[in-house]
Amino acid sequence: MYGLSIRSRNQRGAAVVEFALVSTLLIMLVVGIISYGYMLSFRQGISQGAAEGARAAAVASEAGFRLPDAEDAVNDALESYGVSCDSGAGTLTKGGTNVGTCSVVVAACTNNTSQSCVSVGLSYNYKDHALLPGMPGLGVMLPDTLTYTSVARVS
Repeated sequence: MYGLSIRSRNQRGAAVVEFALVSTLLIMLVVGIISYGYMLSFRQGISQGAAEGARAAAVASEAGFRLPDAEDAVNDALESYGVSCDSGAGTLTKGGTNVGTCSVVVAACTNNTSQSCVSVGLSYNYKDHALLPGMPGLGVMLPDTLTYTSVARVS
């Protein structure tokens, strides 16, 4: 009976060590999945913001409203992430910090110079300003920069 009790205690100690190793890896995997998923959601938000900004500027009733309408559409798309566009300054900001670039340009279309096109470009420095706290090794999977440009013909 004495031998059985020592063996049980040793097995319980081994189970605790195994659980510690496995749970650490499991937690790292879950945090990695959440971080990558949130980055993909933000990437979609930037893509949508650029497309909506170009569309809003293209259908603006007057030329003077093209830039503000585009900026408003981008800000609406990125509002839930705490990111905003100031196209006049050419910056994306988060919490008052410059985190990237934002540009709205109305110029001749590249495929038909007789027409005007509006181009909205967004670039977010994700490596230095990740939306979620990082974890060792997670930066290898995440992009350095998220960049999108959308062009729409002015009607």
